[in-house]
Amino acid sequence: MKNLRSLLGWEATILLLVVLALLAGALLSPDFLTASNLSFLTANFSEVALMALTMTLLVIVAEIDLSVASILGLCSSLLGVLWSAHMPMPLALLLVFLAGGLAGLFNGLLVTRLGLPSLAVTIGTLALYRGLAYAFLGDRAVADFPAVYTNLGFGSVPGTQIPIPIALFLVLAVVVATLLHATSFGRGLYAIGANEVAARFAGLRVERVKLTLFVLSGLMSALAGMVYTFRFSSARADNASGFELGVIAAVLLGGVSIFGGRGSVVGAVAAVFLIGIINGALTIVDVPNEVLTVVTGLLLIGSVLVPNLLARFRASRERRSKAIQGGESGVST
Repeated sequence: MKNLRSLLGWEATILLLVVLALLAGALLSPDFLTASNLSFLTANFSEVALMALTMTLLVIVAEIDLSVASILGLCSSLLGVLWSAHMPMPLALLLVFLAGGLAGLFNGLLVTRLGLPSLAVTIGTLALYRGLAYAFLGDRAVADFPAVYTNLGFGSVPGTQIPIPIALFLVLAVVVATLLHATSFGRGLYAIGANEVAARFAGLRVERVKLTLFVLSGLMSALAGMVYTFRFSSARADNASGFELGVIAAVLLGGVSIFGGRGSVVGAVAAVFLIGIINGALTIVDVPNEVLTVVTGLLLIGSVLVPNLLARFRASRERRSKAIQGGESGVST
């Protein structure tokens, strides 16, 4: 019975919706289900997919990072500045990773050491990091990156049409899923999100765990910034503007509770593909970008609304069941 509930759970529903979205896309255009289009489509949401992995961990502990897309833009700008200054690419990439980690560390310190709410902190750093990106590059773009690196952004795994960024995402998804679902660290994340006070009494170092997750979020955003820069062969301060909406929508739509303590990597990954497929299907029939933004917003609202309505329905049904059982026991006595 427990396995049946799991099979019919939210994650299974999202996977079913992914299949339905693929079928709908095929009906909208005969070119939708071609290997080349699916390769382009999946590569198009690879940066959102990467950032959604660490965002899943943060939301499970009842925190959030709205600055991820701005860190991506900051790291892209920094990479452009370093490359235009003729710095060797390996060293430039290392410094970009360091910058992303430091940005995440700054977020984490404000939340864990000063006790500030992560929502307010990362709204502020969203603007701060994007402003720093413009301070680095202004309105100009840096291009002409080496082909060996740009191929990592838009190339495919040899012998397949799987984009290299998506292959990287799938490998990291397995790593994050294992960390969350098969280790004591992952169990600790669920415990912190479900009841932070109880987690402290159980001996979990809540602040250290949260600080680690914010640093990981910054590092993942830096990686996404590299992928984005190489995929378009262009470093710009406005790269990935607004991507934080897609990241949050994917995580919440995937069944990760905004209140913490519940969710899975499988659900988040499935939701990333669902949103990407829907946007790709609408794009292929020339739907305007404004409509795509509306669709993403509706999915975000639905991802919060539907699970809460279902939870209320189940709670109401349980109360009615208990009331009926209580009435029957009263009659029998």
